[in-house]
Amino acid sequence: MAELQVQIVTPAGIVYDHRASRVIVRSIDGQLGILPGHTPIIVPLAIDSVRIERVSVDEENLIAVNGGIMEMRDNVCSIIADSAERARDIDVERAFAAKQRAEEIIRKSEAVHNNKQHRRAEISLRKAINRISVSKHKK
Repeated sequence: MAELQVQIVTPAGIVYDHRASRVIVRSIDGQLGILPGHTPIIVPLAIDSVRIERVSVDEENLIAVNGGIMEMRDNVCSIIADSAERARDIDVERAFAAKQRAEEIIRKSEAVHNNKQHRRAEISLRKAINRISVSKHKK
């Protein structure tokens, strides 16, 4: 059975390094499924989860990835992101607190028409929601 090597790396180090039968990512242009033998490709990633179907274990891993890039070449799927967290490592209370902070900043920035602050808070909100969503898949 053909397989992929999946590596997710952040400035803090390696977050994930396992064999997989399939990887599903969300690029800025939409969802993309990667199987062994996929054509070489480099794509920018959106803030979303990366779904990885593991080889030899009946398991799917979810990783919250906050943007970055994915390169697929020679059955190696490499993801480089500013930050990434496995479902089991997410501090849910911290993620909910970040969500509440971002929502409050959005409300305040709308009141004073601060577009720059509003855009930053929207990104923070998307990251928090992504972390909360992925955390629900803890094993």
